[in-house]
Amino acid sequence: MDKNNPLRGWQVDRATIRHVGRDLQRPECVLAEPDGTLWAADARGGVMRIDADGMQSLITPAGDAAASADFETRYGQSQGSLPNGMAFLANGDFIIANWGSDSVEVMTRDGQVRRLFDSIDGRPLGKANFVMRDRRGRMWLTITTRMRPWTDSINARAKDGYIALIDEHGVRIVADGFEGTNEVRMDASEQWLYVVESNARRISRLRVQDDGTLTGREVFGPSALPGFPDGFAFDAFGNLWVTLVMTDKLIALTPQGDVLTLLDDSNPEATRRLDEHYAARTLTPEIMAAAAGTLAPWMASLTFGGADLRTVYLGSLRGSTLPSFRAPVAGLPLTHWNEHRRHTP
Repeated sequence: MDKNNPLRGWQVDRATIRHVGRDLQRPECVLAEPDGTLWAADARGGVMRIDADGMQSLITPAGDAAASADFETRYGQSQGSLPNGMAFLANGDFIIANWGSDSVEVMTRDGQVRRLFDSIDGRPLGKANFVMRDRRGRMWLTITTRMRPWTDSINARAKDGYIALIDEHGVRIVADGFEGTNEVRMDASEQWLYVVESNARRISRLRVQDDGTLTGREVFGPSALPGFPDGFAFDAFGNLWVTLVMTDKLIALTPQGDVLTLLDDSNPEATRRLDEHYAARTLTPEIMAAAAGTLAPWMASLTFGGADLRTVYLGSLRGSTLPSFRAPVAGLPLTHWNEHRRHTP
């Protein structure tokens, strides 16, 4: 055990949590910039820009900001444009994995959208979940499942999730057979690609070869986490912070794979029922809907921001704000953090 780990013995003080943003819809993914600007995916089909002074503006394609509040439509059937994971391109535009349209898109900062692709190897993509850009400019895309509705994949433990690589050669599948592929991140050296397998409740990792091939797949940390992992991010010490959606806990996996609980916003009875039905493979959208916390309902992601990368923002699927707090350690900067070109909308 590394006693020098800044997360040993530390937990989030709920009294210090402040909420950023207002009237957000499905802020699943959050991107931060060094000047304090935040960008949150929005269920109205675009992104919400939140300036450091709190001013915010919704950016959607062609001014289309319609959204249904119906749970089954937006979460079960996943209909309409639902930006999910997103990353900055080198020029400041967004590349977006669209969960609702099952496609990958590029959106400019003024809302112009073009679809990159919605199929691979002649087949529909499936549920496009997350996209990440590495230091070499390559894009890593995750597809959660090809099952419809996607919620069926949880009880089926479907191993049809995959990872695709987008580079100068086009787009190709580089690893498959995952149970509910969700976010992916690289370690500081970009030697390992870490993968959330939500439906299997575990984190896997693979070695990244020079040509983008992924090898040596293994489980990192426990083979079964205490909930469904959704989003994650590395800090500068090497801890992997992980959100557990529906259970609504924030945990961290140390470099040794130990689990530390950083924030528990769970509903114990709803979580117990969720876990029982998960084990029995009898989960329903109603059971999942009943399990949620109060801070960031269906806590789905986190990002490090602030000038020192020590402010944590929590994204969620059913929240309307971004809870934030200060961490005892800085986050590992994402690729865009050190790109000094200033982008303006």
